[in-house]
Amino acid sequence: MLENLTAQPEDAILAMMDAFRADPRADKIDLGVGIYRDAAGTTPVMAAVKQAEQALLDQQATKAYTSLGGDPAFTRAIADLVLADSIDPALVTGVGTVGGTGAVRQGLDLARLANKGATVHIPDPSWPNHRAIVQAVGLGCKTYRYFDAETGGLDHDGLIADLAAISAGDIVLLHGCCHNPTGADPDPAQWDQIIDTIKASGATVMIDLAYLGFGDGLDQDAQATRKIVQQIPEVIIAVSCSKNFGLYRDRAGAVLVTAPTAEAAQTIYGNLATLNRLAYSFPADHGAKVTEMILNDATLRGTWATELSDMRVRINTLRAELATALRDATGSDRFAFLGSQRGMFSRLGATPEQLRILREDHGIYIIGDGRMNIAGLSSKDIPRLAQAIATVCA
Repeated sequence: MLENLTAQPEDAILAMMDAFRADPRADKIDLGVGIYRDAAGTTPVMAAVKQAEQALLDQQATKAYTSLGGDPAFTRAIADLVLADSIDPALVTGVGTVGGTGAVRQGLDLARLANKGATVHIPDPSWPNHRAIVQAVGLGCKTYRYFDAETGGLDHDGLIADLAAISAGDIVLLHGCCHNPTGADPDPAQWDQIIDTIKASGATVMIDLAYLGFGDGLDQDAQATRKIVQQIPEVIIAVSCSKNFGLYRDRAGAVLVTAPTAEAAQTIYGNLATLNRLAYSFPADHGAKVTEMILNDATLRGTWATELSDMRVRINTLRAELATALRDATGSDRFAFLGSQRGMFSRLGATPEQLRILREDHGIYIIGDGRMNIAGLSSKDIPRLAQAIATVCA
């Protein structure tokens, strides 16, 4: 039977990780894989996480199953972090998932159960796994205009025009903040117009919130999501704890859903619990419990919020430094957009041939669509990186 399988396309990011590891050059720069690195080039365990893990080790009395939805205290804590007091808690439900990717998968599977004929509209460009998961669950997939490569900003007019043409019953997938792969986010006025347009269409909203706290701050980054749930009655929110808690390998995430009534929320929860049962039964608890402990302890939460703020400031500082270095190297403001974008990623706008030269001649690894992980930089690498980009992409 297994002889009938065909080879799957290679994952570009994973392939680049392998190529980077095999590269013997000491001055190589990895801007591919989407993880945060500190000035020493490591991805540290956050101090708040270590403290919570030690407390958990001391206090935990059992490793018995929680529930199909995971620990309710975790999903409540995540809902409070994301939504605060923007909506009646009785209208919010959710379950723990296997990371943010699991949250996207379970959220889209829920949409499929509700409407097998739905089409999911994703931004162009978007995280490649969005399209792959939409297709894997059997839903239709279309793109809407989002990014203006000439300016490095939002194609707002194109975005609004495309959203206005979406049908009721379809799903619009939005990046809640820190758009991956471009780093270009709508401003508050643009968000208001996006929300009004979707509301008029009758579509359901799905929000991927993988980088909360990496843009302008926790509350600022959640503001668009909070506005959306106040104005649109059905919203699916995929939340990841990988980046902002540094729990990459512990796979802590949650899918939250807002409903028009408390009764509908209960029905939604039952469907999500069933989807968990079919996929992996009980979601992993360690990372989820650590997250919940941090969010529900004032001291740990303060420590975590400070650490996250330091990470955000460092990323934004790297952005400004790179934009300045590129201005000096090119004698133009061609790359000024890097300084105003937010989150871990930006899109360089280089051709495949230019990216090949950067990789082979300069040891600079950027994935094929030009996405750069700004959070993978160190300040010492910026002058060489800027000079290489100026030389190859001029």
